Amino acid sequence: MSIEVNNLFKYYGQQAAVNDVSFSVKQGEILGFLGPNGAGKSTTMKIITGFIPSHSGEVTVCGLKVDVDNLEARKLIGYLPENNPLYLDMYVKEYLEFVGGIYKIKKVKSRVNEMIDAVGLGIEQNKKIGALSKGYRQRVGLAQAIIHDPKVLILDEPTSGLDPNQLVEIRELIRTIGKQKTVMFSTHIMQEAEAICDRLVIINKGRIVANDKALSLQDTNEEQTIYIEFDQVVSKTQLAKIAGVKKVEAVKNAWLVSTDQKIDLKKVISLHAQKEGWLILTLNIEKKTLEEVFRNLTK
Repeated sequence: MSIEVNNLFKYYGQQAAVNDVSFSVKQGEILGFLGPNGAGKSTTMKIITGFIPSHSGEVTVCGLKVDVDNLEARKLIGYLPENNPLYLDMYVKEYLEFVGGIYKIKKVKSRVNEMIDAVGLGIEQNKKIGALSKGYRQRVGLAQAIIHDPKVLILDEPTSGLDPNQLVEIRELIRTIGKQKTVMFSTHIMQEAEAICDRLVIINKGRIVANDKALSLQDTNEEQTIYIEFDQVVSKTQLAKIAGVKKVEAVKNAWLVSTDQKIDLKKVISLHAQKEGWLILTLNIEKKTLEEVFRNLTK
C-alpha cells in the first residue's frame, strides 16, 4: 500500500477532529476524500504529509512511518494544501527553481521546464505569481507538488474556486498524473469525485462513514426505486396495492415505485404485471445520485 492509516486520532482541546480513522490507498489509485466542512479532511491530510502530528494511531507512506521517518517520508509525498501558499512576488520559473533547489534536484532548470509543460504553464511562465489567475496559481501549486517526482500526491481542494473551464483542465491534469502516481484528494464536488476517483472515502464528524467505489455506494441504498412505464393506463392506487411497495410517484406517462423492504422489486412488479395483463414498456432501476448518498451519510 502507498498510504496506510490505522486508528488515527487528533484532538483540538476536548474535541476529536479525527476519531479512530483507518483506510489505505493502493499504488496507482486515485482516492477521493469527501466530507462536509469541519469533518476532519484537511487535518487527516496534514497528518499524512507529516505537517502536523497525531495524538495516536499510525500512518505509513510507502512503508515508512510518518512520525518516525518524517523527512524520508516527506520526500515521497507531493502536497498541495487547500490555501495553496505561494510567494506572489516571485516569478513562476523563479519559484519553481527555488522549490527544486530545496529538494536538491539535479539539472533543476531542465526539470522546471518539464513541469511547466506538464501542467500547461507555458504562456504564463514569465509572469509573477501574483499576476496569475486562480486556475494558473493552482497549476503552479501542482507543479511544485510534483517537481521532485513523488510517489504519492496529496491534494486538498485542488479545484476550489475555479471556473468551469479551469475545473475541466485541472481535473484532466489530475487524471493524467494519477496514471503514474498514487493520488489522494479532497473535494466538495460530487461530479468531480465520481468522474476521477477509483474509490471514495467519506468522513463525517471525524469518523469514516463510507469507503467504497462510487457505484457501489449508490447501490447500497436502503430504499429501492424503479422507473416503470406500461402500454396502458395503470393507476397509482393499483400500484400502491402491490405487496412491498412503499411509495408511488407519477413521472409524465410513467411511474417511480419504491420499497424499503429487502425484496427484488423488479421481479415483484413484473410478476404482478403479468398476472394483471399489463405490458411493460420500460423498467429501469433508479439509483440515487452520489450527492444524495453523501447527504444521507453526513446529514
